[in-house]
Order: sequence, then structure tokens, then C-alpha cells
Amino acid sequence: MDVEITSIPPLSPGELSLVNCHSMLNIYNVLRGELTLLGLHVAQDPDLLATSISRCDALVAGLRCSEAALLDATRIEQHERAIFDEIAATPALARIRETDPFVVESLANLQSVFWILRVRARELLARALAPEAWHAFDVAELRADFEEVFRAIEKNSKGRYRLVYNLAIQQTHDYYIDFKVEGTAGRHVLMPAVLKDVMRDLIANARKYTAPGGEIHAALHAATDGLRFVVADTGRGIPASELQTVVHYGRRASNVGETRTMGGGFGLTKAFLVTKQFGGRLWIGSVEGQGTKVRIWLPPCPRTQQPSQPWRE
Repeated sequence: MDVEITSIPPLSPGELSLVNCHSMLNIYNVLRGELTLLGLHVAQDPDLLATSISRCDALVAGLRCSEAALLDATRIEQHERAIFDEIAATPALARIRETDPFVVESLANLQSVFWILRVRARELLARALAPEAWHAFDVAELRADFEEVFRAIEKNSKGRYRLVYNLAIQQTHDYYIDFKVEGTAGRHVLMPAVLKDVMRDLIANARKYTAPGGEIHAALHAATDGLRFVVADTGRGIPASELQTVVHYGRRASNVGETRTMGGGFGLTKAFLVTKQFGGRLWIGSVEGQGTKVRIWLPPCPRTQQPSQPWRE
């Protein structure tokens, strides 16, 4: 049975800023992890790239202040140059950066991470200018955006699993992903820009708490009576007694164990706050050992918010 979440404890300004920047937090942590692995591989030293790692820590710390987070979002290219400059100036890396397969792949991963960071930064800055804005997203481009997200998730696994989109070819360590987008406005779906963040977070959570070999189903549907998003997985599920509290800031279910995570336990918190911001409703249904389903409904876009042109990042 699905449980509707109607309230959570209030958050401090720093907590609200961190939740709002959750997508940046995830990527900064991925960036830090990649730099650490690079040092371990090259010199068995996790702090080989200490200046860049400290930069990542400062970026994460800055997310607790909305002004600092937005300023850092305008400087992604500067951070990228500084990190690659340190890599180029590190002798142990300079000698093998073009010949060692691990290093070659790691540098490609870093470039991919910064590409994602630039996209997320543009989204964050645009939302800061118009937090209540709705946009018309091209359905094909929205699907392509999420396919890029899925590729990044798979790449970050470093071969531990694959994501496949056809159930007939799923193997033991593959995740089957089913992602659908449908709208009543032809080629476009009208929705708040921040909902993309929520969708990414919830899909990433579904993957995180589902073992390889499982399934993740996500769908967005726009209709005249509102916007619906659902993500369902075949993962470990959430204890029934924790369905109301798992949405609280920084809270994870008691059965997550040692699951590796790059976030802070804010995905559901952000989903709830965004849902309430736009006058919607959120439900969670879960059975331990069988999986979890999260459903969101938002009322139709107010006429005063109707965009005249499709959204372009």
C-alpha cells in the first residue's frame, strides 16, 4: 500500500541549500573519487592530487551556502582547468597519461564529469533566476538527456555492471532500464525545470538500492489534469515503519547496509520539497526484499507560467 508523505521536519538554510544543490553534490563527490583512484593507481597515494582533492572538498562545503554554491557554478571551467593543470604537472602522471589504459580511461571519465558539471551548473543558475518557472522540454531531447545520465552511471561503475534497455538481452549483472516520456503537447512536455533533478535523483536511488540483475522502471506522463512521474525498482525495499521518515533530511532506510553512495541521503527530501513547492503530492510504496515505488503528481502549469518557447539549456 502506498503511503502519502505530507510533511517533514523543517530544514535550516544550510540544509536547504545543500538539498537544492544535491545534483552538484553527487558530481563533486564522483570527481573527488576519480581523483583519489587515479592517485592510488599511479602512486598508491590517495592524496597524490591533494590540491585538486582539497578543491573538491571546498566545493562540497560551499554547497551549504546558496551564494557560494551559485558562485562556484559560474566557475566550473576555472575548476576544470586548475585540476587538469595539476594532473599535467604531476610527474608520475605525465609519464604515463597517454600509455596506461587505466589513466587514459580515468582522464576520459574526468572530462565526462566536467561536461555533466557544466550542464548541472547551467541548470542551477537558470533555476536561481526563476525558481518557479515551467519549461516546455522536447521529448526526444529529454530522453537523450537521461540516456546520457544512464551512460554516466554505467561508466562510473568501472565495469561492475551494465545498463540495458531490452529485457531480452539482460544478463546476470545487468540492470534493465525502462524509461518512458509521454505528453499531450505533441513533441513537448511542460514541467518545472527542477523536476529533471528530482527524476535523476530518484532513478539513481533506484539503481543504487537494487542489486545487479534487477529492474528499474521510470515514466513521465503529462496530461490536462497534471503531471505524473513514477520510478519503481526491484531492490531491497524500505521497512514499512520507515516509509514516513525515510524522506527526512539525511535519512536512509535502516537496511541499506554498506551501500556505496555519492550523495547525502537528500534525494527523497528534495523530491518532497519540490513536489510541495509546486502544489503536488508524493507517495511511497515499498516491500522489503521486493522493491520500492515513488509516485509524484503535480497540478497543471498555471497559465501565467506557460512558456512561449521550448526550454534550451
